[in-house]
Amino acid sequence: MNPTVAEIHLPSLRHNLQEVTRRVGTAAVLAIVKADAYGHGAVPVSQVLLSAGAHQLGVATVEEGLELRGAGITAPILVMGGVYDIPAMQRSTLTPVLPSRDAVETAARLADPRTLPLPVHLKVDTGMGRLGITPEEALALLRSGWPPTLRLEGVMSHLASADEPDREKTEQQLVRFRAFLEAIRAAGLKVPTAHIANSAAILKYPSSLFDLVRPGLMLYGYASGPTPSSDLRPALAWKTRVVQIKHVEKGQPVSYGGTFVAPRPSTLAVLPVGYADGYSRAFSNKGRVLIGGRPAPVVGRVCMDLTMVDVTDHPAIRPGDEAVLLGRQGSAAITADDLAAWQNTISYEILCQIGPRTTRVYLED
Repeated sequence: MNPTVAEIHLPSLRHNLQEVTRRVGTAAVLAIVKADAYGHGAVPVSQVLLSAGAHQLGVATVEEGLELRGAGITAPILVMGGVYDIPAMQRSTLTPVLPSRDAVETAARLADPRTLPLPVHLKVDTGMGRLGITPEEALALLRSGWPPTLRLEGVMSHLASADEPDREKTEQQLVRFRAFLEAIRAAGLKVPTAHIANSAAILKYPSSLFDLVRPGLMLYGYASGPTPSSDLRPALAWKTRVVQIKHVEKGQPVSYGGTFVAPRPSTLAVLPVGYADGYSRAFSNKGRVLIGGRPAPVVGRVCMDLTMVDVTDHPAIRPGDEAVLLGRQGSAAITADDLAAWQNTISYEILCQIGPRTTRVYLED
């Protein structure tokens, strides 16, 4: 069996959800479980979060929503990615986020009028510059008469810079969103459920909470950017085991291209994990793993299926010994933020890129 596993600690997921609810008061929680719950496993994570108090789930694609429905999950599911199969969504009670007038008109045309109106959320672009209709066009759309085959359940926007030190851009987006909601009221229209807060906003902007919040990264134990995260608990540990101990002489090159040349007689541990598993080639000659409770540097290029680390200065390491790629071993730890720094990326990508060859194991203790 594959010795490379991702251990997901379920009590940490519950704890992180409690940290969300502690901060958001009466706002409902829509747990973001897109991208296979950030690599943690969408179905089991969704089941745990819903049982712990999450009200709804958020995914990016219809397929992700259908996977959850196929597992027997009946909670409301918001599909946020902008590409939809309206008949399939209506059959499976999935709720689309509509980001434009065209999307509204298409959904209204394809929705089956013989069933209850299809619930939808309208996305307003307040400064992200991605999906979304302008507040002015959204207000004109609402004033002109809403299609009877659609039920406007929510209006939403997305914050572009809530995890950045400079607060001005986020404050401007919140001002625009509040002004849009006020304009709806002033037009004599009912204001549906409003939501804009992501993880960073939950941590930094209490004024962003509105009726619903959309935590993602913080559910998995991390906070992006310079935001407080000491109360969060990383839920995933990525581990493998040594398959071979190799002794090389001084001057011997290691792995493809010989980018590492042993500066002394060295002992290497060969690990059965590589970039096909999501352990990036960018970690070549840069990353660290934990073996025997101590860091061991990655040497040579990370291969598709194998990675070499230098354990010359470690106590005797043997085949079968545990190596931690992400997580804690003894008093030492490697976080997704550490891996992100070595790869010059963000912790989101680190968690999402852990591939399907890595077996997910769910732990209650």
